[in-house]
Amino acid sequence: MQPLTRADLMPLETYAVERPAFRARVLAHKRARRLSLGAHATLLFEDRLTVQYQVQEMLRIERIFEPAGIQAELDAYNLLVPGGGDLRATLLIEYPDAAQRRDALAALGGIEHGVFAEVDGLGRATTHADEDLPRSTDARTAAVHFLRCAFTADAIAALRAGAGLAFGIDDARMPLRVDTTPALRAALLRDFD
Repeated sequence: MQPLTRADLMPLETYAVERPAFRARVLAHKRARRLSLGAHATLLFEDRLTVQYQVQEMLRIERIFEPAGIQAELDAYNLLVPGGGDLRATLLIEYPDAAQRRDALAALGGIEHGVFAEVDGLGRATTHADEDLPRSTDARTAAVHFLRCAFTADAIAALRAGAGLAFGIDDARMPLRVDTTPALRAALLRDFD
């Protein structure tokens, strides 16, 4: 996938008019790219459309219209656009109760490094967490992390041929493994170009 450029973005005036329809389209798209890893962790798989929405929203909220400001947002969010041989995801660690969330985040330092992607018969992809900036220490983690799962050419070929795909967390504090649904797997296959 190609990174977004200014040409991919709507001017603020146009976005104000198009936003309700665009938002509905993106939210439906995002629902199809969501994977719950148990009760407290969710992966939201990013692509050009989800990133475009994030950038458009930031420009709208911050009222950014200067070229340098727009480029800064693109530079920050383009890190979430898949590069052709990988999948990019936002990991959300979710607890509805604020006190429970605070305690859990304090006990889960480094948990994001245990997230994995696994192709049936070929093992795990190489997963990188928070390449843009650290969001965790050994003693505490953040509620949001950015992940990049790099797949070999053989793993991508196996996925295209029908191999199963699972994601999970290899950590005793939150051990999980979830197979993707056929619909999610199909959506993610489109990220490999």
